[in-house]
Amino acid sequence: MYSSTVNHMKREYYSNSIPSFLDSPTEEILGILTKNSEFDVGVLQRDAWLEEIDILKSILLHYAGEVLFEYSIPRMGRRIDAVILIKHVIFVLEFKVGEKDFTSQAVDQVYDYALDLKNFHEPSHEQFVVPILVATKAKFSSPFEDTHQQKDKLFSPIKSNVDSLGNVIRSVLSVTAGKEIAPLHWKLGKYCPTPTIVEAALALYNGHSVEDISRSDASAINLSQTSDAIIRIIQWSNEKHQKSICFVTGVPGAGKTLVGLNIANSHSDESNDLYSVFLSGNGPLVKVLREAIARDKVRQEKESGRKTTKVKVMHTVKVRIQNIHNFRDDCLVSQGPPIEHVAIFDEAQRAWDLAQTQNFMKQKKQYPNFTKSEPEFLISCLDRHSDWAVIVCLVGGGQEINTGEAGISEWIDSLDRSFPNWNVFISSKLTDSEYGTAQQLKKIESRSNVQYDDKLHL
Repeated sequence: MYSSTVNHMKREYYSNSIPSFLDSPTEEILGILTKNSEFDVGVLQRDAWLEEIDILKSILLHYAGEVLFEYSIPRMGRRIDAVILIKHVIFVLEFKVGEKDFTSQAVDQVYDYALDLKNFHEPSHEQFVVPILVATKAKFSSPFEDTHQQKDKLFSPIKSNVDSLGNVIRSVLSVTAGKEIAPLHWKLGKYCPTPTIVEAALALYNGHSVEDISRSDASAINLSQTSDAIIRIIQWSNEKHQKSICFVTGVPGAGKTLVGLNIANSHSDESNDLYSVFLSGNGPLVKVLREAIARDKVRQEKESGRKTTKVKVMHTVKVRIQNIHNFRDDCLVSQGPPIEHVAIFDEAQRAWDLAQTQNFMKQKKQYPNFTKSEPEFLISCLDRHSDWAVIVCLVGGGQEINTGEAGISEWIDSLDRSFPNWNVFISSKLTDSEYGTAQQLKKIESRSNVQYDDKLHL
């Protein structure tokens, strides 16, 4: 199972009660921030933290609650400058140190953070979330108005300079009421999309099914057959309370990514046990897919006479398509099982080997003695479920394995080494020399829970 050190991992670089924060020397707070930073801290970052600390110390003198610096939003791969928890309100602060203007990009940034918390962080679902953009050299700030409060207890972005920040906080607290936030519970909160976001998720294929776009050439099983085979494995695993992994092969362009997206799209309701997520380590691919789907949804909404923004739509898309490294890092922080029972890993052969994973952990100054390759750790994350789970590995054939990439052989070795009870469903083509798994497959061929299937090849 996973390391007990997960229990002690924090999402934020620094957190403390407001009274303790006020009593702590600034140099001590800066030292903790620097120590916990994933990366080397330069002069600009150091000076920014010093100014942010001084500002918050000046405006929080009469409050109880919690202060967090550099809070990492679950699975989103980004950090909020500061989060302040006071009574029933979550204040999300983005500081632009030295800036005189409130740029539209910065406004979108802080609003994006607030939406991410509201939609993906479980303890934030029912609380007031207030995004505040602080331009430290601005002479003027927009006055606080009741119109900043929107539905679902989410505020529109508030623009503030340093002098107005204290008044903004007082004003928000005076016009809202609700259940007080328990700081420890909030900090331990996990990634959990709200049902409304899932229900509103964009149809990935704009109404087309895989049958409409399936391959018909004799060299490969078509997309619908492969999708159906995977869905049967998922349903069987759920019904029989089994943990299963399946390896889907195909040449580049055969449609593996499309099959993976179809599975995630078919099981997008987080209230359903079959809830799935599509994961890719290909950052540009994730970005392009999200952007294309978001733009299409905005177009559809406008054509229907409904107003929306790409920022709002993008939060719908993020539920379905995530960066595999953000998923991995979230599982390092969270000690329980992920919300998903089904994880689809695109280009699974590109997951990191032990040396690359260890090197990354050392660079982040976390887990210097990490002992798992990325495939073994990813399997262990789904293995945390007490009942059932499914991993779908989409495997590209005939592709060069780069330095640090484990190849599919490490997935097989991990199953042999650490997960004897997992059922293994293998494309009959995985034995081909181009996948480099012949020796590893021999290690598990005597297992009764290994099965080959022609339909898992595209």
